[in-house]
Amino acid sequence: MLVERARDGDPRAVARLITLVESGDDTVPAIAAALAPYTGRAQVVGLTGSPGVGKSTTTNELVRALRAHGHRVGVLAIDPSSPFTGGAILGDRVRMQDHATDPGVYIRSMSSRGHLGGLSAATPQAVRVLEGAGCDVVLVETVGVGQAEVEVASLADTTLVLLAPGMGDAIQAVKAGILEIADVFVVNKADRDGADATVRDIQGMIALGERGPGQWRPQVVRTIAARGEGIDDVAAAIDKHRAWLVEHDELRRRRELRARIGSLRDGTQLPALAAEVASGATDPYAAAEALLAQLSG
Repeated sequence: MLVERARDGDPRAVARLITLVESGDDTVPAIAAALAPYTGRAQVVGLTGSPGVGKSTTTNELVRALRAHGHRVGVLAIDPSSPFTGGAILGDRVRMQDHATDPGVYIRSMSSRGHLGGLSAATPQAVRVLEGAGCDVVLVETVGVGQAEVEVASLADTTLVLLAPGMGDAIQAVKAGILEIADVFVVNKADRDGADATVRDIQGMIALGERGPGQWRPQVVRTIAARGEGIDDVAAAIDKHRAWLVEHDELRRRRELRARIGSLRDGTQLPALAAEVASGATDPYAAAEALLAQLSG
């Protein structure tokens, strides 16, 4: 019933479904089964970067640009939770009040609940809820905590990494981690001193990467999100990456792999191997090899 109401555009039903997913309710398997026919169609875009680079402001303006093209948009904004109380302010959506009354936009803040990697454990299933509710595009804004926040790349079709002038020197641009997952680099606050140097550093880092014929080369876009400048260029870069994914059959391949990885949780092999590792009957490396063999068919 909740899925049917969500399909009809009832925001309360969408909210209730995500709450059930977050709380790990016993109905989650049934919800996932009911949503299955409607998932896999939305474009999932991840936004990550250090605190203060303007992720929420950029997300707000990107929603505006997507709505101008008639897209129905869902937003999941992940906020950090306290390691002491478990609480979270859930304040990212404060910057997105421009769309509060738009029925074509659904915005949900989620607590990370101690989950590392920039997302919460419930984020992938929450994306499926928004897909099932008819969203054409789902924007996932990560916590924004540091260089190892790369989990969003395993969820999103296109990953935006936001940077701002003055956040570091050229050495930061060649460190492994978050910069390696970007499909599009967004240099926000481009009216500040040092923006040109930041763009050059990123372009230099991209030039160092080895790419075969036809492989995607990350785009670099300048924005001033607070004034809405450059957002159309970001949307164009996302569309360009989407076209590349489709042309090279990469979108289908990635989604099939995600589905197969997700199916491990519902099967028997993962719990069985975990029990064998715990009992000493096998070792973690052999168990991992067995899982990889299953994923590769």
